[in-house]
Amino acid sequence: MSLEDIKSKSLEELQERFRQEGQPAYKALQVYQWLHRGVSSFDEMTNISKALRQYLAERYYISVANIEKKLVSDYDNTIKYLFRFRDGEYVESVLMQYHHGYSICISTQVGCKMGCTFCATGKSGYSRNLTPSEMLAQVQAAQLDNHIRISNIVLMGMGEPLDNYDNVLKFLRLVSSEQGMNIGMRHISLSTCGLVDQIYRLAEEGLQLTLSVSLHAPNDEIRSRTMPVNKKWPVEQLLKACRHYAKKTGRRISFEYAMIDGVNDSDACARELAKRLSGMLCHVNLIPVNPVGGTGYQKSGKSRLERFCSILADAGLTATIRRTLGSDINASCGQLRRNHTQEGGATVEDIR
Repeated sequence: MSLEDIKSKSLEELQERFRQEGQPAYKALQVYQWLHRGVSSFDEMTNISKALRQYLAERYYISVANIEKKLVSDYDNTIKYLFRFRDGEYVESVLMQYHHGYSICISTQVGCKMGCTFCATGKSGYSRNLTPSEMLAQVQAAQLDNHIRISNIVLMGMGEPLDNYDNVLKFLRLVSSEQGMNIGMRHISLSTCGLVDQIYRLAEEGLQLTLSVSLHAPNDEIRSRTMPVNKKWPVEQLLKACRHYAKKTGRRISFEYAMIDGVNDSDACARELAKRLSGMLCHVNLIPVNPVGGTGYQKSGKSRLERFCSILADAGLTATIRRTLGSDINASCGQLRRNHTQEGGATVEDIR
C-alpha cells in the first residue's frame, strides 16, 4: 500500500478521513496542529496514543524539506537553502531578515517551464510540481533551523506558481489556516510571469494576497526576446488582466522589472512603461538583474536605476529600487540547485 501525503490535507479533509476510519474527529485537530509545527515523524506527536501514531505511520508520510546546502551571507545574514525532498529532487528557498521580521522566498516547482532568458531556474529544465506539503515544509524547515517565526512568504522562488495553480491555492489556504501556521494572506506575495488566464481565475478566489507580475519590459518586442510567455500572452493582454485583478480585489499590483543594462533600461523604456501603467493601482519594483552564466546580461548601473526610477515617479507612478540581499551568496533562485547538480550533488552543510 502506497503511503498518502498527510500534510497536504486540510483540517476538514483530515477530520472526514478520521471519521471514515473510526477515529475521533478531535484527534484530527491534534494531528493537524503537530503537522503545522513542522514535526518530521508521527512519534513526535506526544499527546496522541502510540497505537494511533503507529496506525498513521502505516498509512501516511510526512513531507519534510531536508537541508542539503545552506549559504549564509556575510553582508546581511540572508540565508539560502537547497532543500531535498523524499524523491531526491531539490529546490531553493531564501530567508531574509527585515526590521519587521523574517520573510521567506519559496519554490513552487522543481525547475520551471517558462524559459525566461535571465533566470537560472529555467536553464536546468522542469521536473515536477511541488505538493502543498512541500511548500509548507520549506517554511517550517527554515523556522526550525533558526528558531524563529516567519511572518511573510513570497512565492517567487523556483517555478511559476500559477502553472501549479491547484497545489499553490491549497498551500495558501493551509498556511493561512488559523489552526495551522496562521500566516495571513496580506503577508503573502505570489509572483507570476504572466499567465493571463490564471490571473483572471485567481481574481475570483477572493484572496487578499499581493500579486507580483514579472513584467521586465514595456513592449512586446523586448519582452518576447527575454520572456517566451509573452508570445502567448502579449503585454496588452497581460496588463488588461492586471487591471481587472486590481479592480476585482482592491489590491495593488506589484510589477517586477529586472533592469538589464542596454536591454530594457533606457529613458525611452521608462517613458513607455509609465504610459502603459498610467492610472493603474500598482507599484513598480526595479530590480538590478542577477548575472547568470551564459546570458551575457549585466545589471544596470546605479545612476541608470535612479534615472529610470525618477522618470516613473515624475509620471505619477510609485516606484522603488529593490535593496539587494544576499549578493555574496547568489541569492536569486535556481543558481544553487544548478551548481549542485553540475557538481554531482556534493553536500556542504554550511558555507559562510
